[in-house]
Amino acid sequence: MSEGDEMEVESPTIEKDPSIFAEEKKEEGNAFYKKRQYLEALNCYSKAIELCPTYASYYGNRAATYMMLYKYMEALEDARQSVRIDRAFVKGYVREGKCHLALGDHIAAGRSYQQVLMLEPENNAAKADLALADRVQKFEEMAEVDYQKGDFRKVLYCMERCIEQCPACMKFRIRKAEVLALLGRYQESQEFANDILHKDGMNADAIHVRGMCLYYQDNIDKAFQHFQQVLRLAPDHQQAKEIYRKAKALIAKKEEGNKEFRSGNLQAAYNLYTEALAIDPNNKFTNSKLYFNRATVGSKLNRVEEAIADCTRAVDLDDTYIKAYLRRAKCYMETEQYEDAVRDYEKILKLDKSQENKRLLQDAKLELKKSKRKDYYKILGVTKTASVDEIKKAYRKRALVHHPDRHSHDSPDVQKEEEKKFKEVGEAYSVLSDERKKSRYDSGADLDELEGGAGFDFGVDPNQIFQTFFTGGGGPGFSFGGPQNTAPGGFTFQFG
Repeated sequence: MSEGDEMEVESPTIEKDPSIFAEEKKEEGNAFYKKRQYLEALNCYSKAIELCPTYASYYGNRAATYMMLYKYMEALEDARQSVRIDRAFVKGYVREGKCHLALGDHIAAGRSYQQVLMLEPENNAAKADLALADRVQKFEEMAEVDYQKGDFRKVLYCMERCIEQCPACMKFRIRKAEVLALLGRYQESQEFANDILHKDGMNADAIHVRGMCLYYQDNIDKAFQHFQQVLRLAPDHQQAKEIYRKAKALIAKKEEGNKEFRSGNLQAAYNLYTEALAIDPNNKFTNSKLYFNRATVGSKLNRVEEAIADCTRAVDLDDTYIKAYLRRAKCYMETEQYEDAVRDYEKILKLDKSQENKRLLQDAKLELKKSKRKDYYKILGVTKTASVDEIKKAYRKRALVHHPDRHSHDSPDVQKEEEKKFKEVGEAYSVLSDERKKSRYDSGADLDELEGGAGFDFGVDPNQIFQTFFTGGGGPGFSFGGPQNTAPGGFTFQFG
């Protein structure tokens, strides 16, 4: 090598301490976190951990970021790792507790917060979080008691309070979806179940809830498919086993009752429907149909009041069940409960504006109007099919019983009441003995005009009717077999 040749020598490289790079990444991550750019922050914290995997704060920061992304399981693992590295890392215990609570484990959350208070006895945030964990525990215990009682509204309330503090708890969300189904809020229940299945397509509990909704809406075939899928995924799923058994038993018993009904064995059908109703009180739609079926049988067995009660139970379970309203309205008509019948036919017409339903409502209103007037048939004690001779015979008997002269020695109140009855008897006879008036009375046409408003107002004196009926317009008087009295109109009676 000549003197003019120069030798090129490389300068020694000074490697930067990885902890410095890690700290830079952490600070970068903090900046992203403050801007709520959580994915970018997550990436920075992960790089910091790669560079320095023994720093508790890096895991703690990444745990906080995972929580903001609702990834509580990942957050929990980082929080746990942070306190493994540093047993005095308070923020790690706090985040561990928050993750446990979000996931619904209030007992584990309580342990984490207790650990915080051991390290920092005056940590008010930890005290508040511990109180929340205790509150969740109380709501969960209340929900279990109310569930056993069948008070599903209270269970729903408790679950909603739990979910507020435990948004990632599948157990609480499943229970809420289940009680929504039991309360008949099927769409909401299915939405909850579908949300769970979107995250976990093989969640047997969510599939079970969807099956419940289908079963309670009387979509039996699809419900059975769901229950079978649940049992394939979780052969020991007790709720699915129980509801599957009930569903099969309910359908079998209902069909057995229908068969007996078609065969004319009414009492047997009634008993089978009763047995079916005891199988699953929560299946509202099927039970509504069972109550209607039993009401139909009851009406044919002349147990009309029982039929009305069963129809009422049917519409309480399904307030759009037209057949049940129709059956109840018919029973109301048969028992002359016309106001109730009108209310039912009005409801029916809102659900189905058919000409037939309009006619039924008009008929019920007419019968109601007729029922509010005097019942001339009842006053005379005859049926609506009574002949002219039967009407005359009834008038003769009633007129003699209530004639005022027969009660001349009674108290003024009795005399007044008997005089009123005597007038009503004459009024009834005047209408029912006249073919034209009787026809109009029976049809309900022009009732107010026919009755002349209140009282007897047909232009005929009841005493004149009585005189004409008994004397033929001036014949011999009628004797009661006692001292003679002169009745209004000039004919005589003898009262004993």
